[in-house]
Amino acid sequence: MGAFLDSVPWSGIVRIRDMMFSVKDPFRLDQGDVSFDAPDTVKTAMSRAIAENRTHYLQSTGLPRLRQLMAEKMRTKNGIPVEDDDEVLVTNGGIHALFVMFQGLLEPGDEVLIPDPVWPPTAGHIIAAQAKPVLVPLHESLGWRYDLDELRRAITPKTRAIYINSPHNPTGGVLTRADIETIADIARERNLWVFSDEAYEDVLFTADRSAGAGARVEHLSIGSLPGMHERTIPMFTFSKSYAMTGVRLGYLAVKDAKVRDRCKKILLYTTSNVCSITQYGGIGALEGSQQCIQDFAVELKSRRDFFYEGIRSLGGVFTGQPPAGAFYAFLRINPSWDGARGHESLSWAMAEHLIKHGRIGCVPGVDFGPTGEGHIRFCFARDRKELTGALESMRSLFGVTTPA
Repeated sequence: MGAFLDSVPWSGIVRIRDMMFSVKDPFRLDQGDVSFDAPDTVKTAMSRAIAENRTHYLQSTGLPRLRQLMAEKMRTKNGIPVEDDDEVLVTNGGIHALFVMFQGLLEPGDEVLIPDPVWPPTAGHIIAAQAKPVLVPLHESLGWRYDLDELRRAITPKTRAIYINSPHNPTGGVLTRADIETIADIARERNLWVFSDEAYEDVLFTADRSAGAGARVEHLSIGSLPGMHERTIPMFTFSKSYAMTGVRLGYLAVKDAKVRDRCKKILLYTTSNVCSITQYGGIGALEGSQQCIQDFAVELKSRRDFFYEGIRSLGGVFTGQPPAGAFYAFLRINPSWDGARGHESLSWAMAEHLIKHGRIGCVPGVDFGPTGEGHIRFCFARDRKELTGALESMRSLFGVTTPA
């Protein structure tokens, strides 16, 4: 690949992280990392694996027992008709799963429809596969969802796939069942693949406003719909559901044998095998109680509501509806904020201001794509002490002495 990598952009999140290292006692709301500890089922399984010296080479596609559990989880929880454990590939976290599936399927010149805003590594991985990401805007007025007619119009003869991420990073938008069914119809009609990034499958909060009062927000795996398993590559991660961000464990399912064989090669040549101790931790997570998932979701909703109450106390500096899923506040910056004078980007001006003067980690919305300009992203999955400190710092920074 060599010099071609020069065309792959750096994410602005790297610049933010570098800035945060220069800040004393920062509030790390820039990182998509929950403050919870991994459940005891995970820690016990990993400790046992170390004690039993399970530190040697494994199958490059993953431990058979782990893949069996992953396949069963996809069948029963996601409704994806995985027929054989061999369809499942274990990866070094979700970001590695993206790399594997894009490299395994895409050809130079292919186009992939992706949302705008989008998590930057998604576009970077597509470019690294010598394909072209095509941005299709999500609309705040629709709860950060697609205008599906707009999505259809973006398809060209070069379009190979549609990438969806629901619940969505950075906006927290959740596609409705009707959205998913329509995207499936489009994929079948136009003979397209679907990359389905389901990293936040367990982080859901409230009903989508457009779905009507009392409607239930649900996570629907597009691979569960008729005729879609064959043309969908779903990707999952243990990072969010089991608080295992640093442990690095993800997986994907590939029905097509030819594409799966290519993905196996990518796995072999990038990892040999995913860390053995990590994989045993994954077995512990899936074999053990799933109560932690519900407990995390309840606490994350409480933190979401707490953080948005604090944001409302700032007198309109930031505005936006609480997200239906994921754990980010993607907020519109008041365009009259005077700190943006002389800056080309309102998003970057606010991010630099919060970091340098408030010690508050955040990510400029424009780093996620053109539609994100004028927005800022905070992660509210941090602990209450850190959220409280960040809100107090904002109130001081913007001249608000007491909460409304």
